[in-house]
Amino acid sequence: MKKYVYHALAFVLASFLPAKILAQGCVAIRSTGNACMLAHADSNQHKQWVLTTSGRYFKSFRHYSGDVENKDRLLNHTEVINHTAVLDINLTRILNDRWSLMIDLPIISNTRSSLYEHGLINGTNNFNQRHSTHSFGVGDLRIAAYHWLFDPAVSTRGNIQLGLGIKLPTGDYDYQDYFYNVGANGARELRPVDQSIQLGDGGTGFTVEANTYYNLTRSFGVYANLYYLVNPREQNGVRTYRETLTPRLANEAIMSVPDQYMVRGGVSYAVNSVTRGLSVALGARLEGIPVYDLIGGSGDFRRPGYVWSIEPSLNYSAGKLGFFLTVPIALVRNRTQSVTDKENSERTGTFVRGDAAFADYSVNAGISFKL
Repeated sequence: MKKYVYHALAFVLASFLPAKILAQGCVAIRSTGNACMLAHADSNQHKQWVLTTSGRYFKSFRHYSGDVENKDRLLNHTEVINHTAVLDINLTRILNDRWSLMIDLPIISNTRSSLYEHGLINGTNNFNQRHSTHSFGVGDLRIAAYHWLFDPAVSTRGNIQLGLGIKLPTGDYDYQDYFYNVGANGARELRPVDQSIQLGDGGTGFTVEANTYYNLTRSFGVYANLYYLVNPREQNGVRTYRETLTPRLANEAIMSVPDQYMVRGGVSYAVNSVTRGLSVALGARLEGIPVYDLIGGSGDFRRPGYVWSIEPSLNYSAGKLGFFLTVPIALVRNRTQSVTDKENSERTGTFVRGDAAFADYSVNAGISFKL
């Protein structure tokens, strides 16, 4: 019985490990870290290290305002295209069968291709010059502690794990690159890159997590994960240059430091007949940036929104090694109305809501080692 509990838990671990959330297109959903469920129910009392490296890649290009896609952006080739690739390094110290400590650091590479950010000469942009900006480096570091509420030796069918952490502003939140034909006489100019490809958000945040599983049978189980990042800082002082596009965007001249959240849940199946280390799962995933933060102000520039995805997952474990793969596929994308949108709507008497580019799917894969 114990080995099946382990298989179910190992899958939940694998399905959560690549749950790192970065910029989901132009909605700047950043690092949540990517490790929970690392203290298995069958862990021994002795201490142990677990090293996990995972990668995430996606391409965002579909523009949404609300939940309606602006298909003309693709037809007219005016869409913004973000490519994001992340190598995430995670080290967990299992203290015993109930407590664990984790440190997580992402290494991020972004490329952003657009027309509207380039070619602005004497206040006029003909939107006919596509150029790219880039960012590369470490993201925001996160440290967290986890605790199983119930004794794993007694509660073998299910358990709840709670986590508290701190996110430090180690990622560059004022990363700069050259924008073309925006300066005097059409010269290129060094400016901060778009918020969606900044390496960090500039805030010291606090994370709250809850992770749970329950084994319905020897092979079938259910799981759920909840994550919320509280960012008390309202804005980081980095200029967006959006006010240069139109005077009505003067209230979006500085980047916001938003909260973010993720909720996941689904069913898992441990394949016992042929390959005992193989598990599969299917679940739903919600991730996003809220319009209003729990603590602190919510003004300045942000692109709030959320993504509902269906998330198939695959995990294989053998001894001290584990491999995982998940591919969240977006079903619903919604760029919600921001605080600055609401301010502009009230001032002009016309409903205003910006848009954002989203990905169709992301690919997450990685490997873990018990040291």
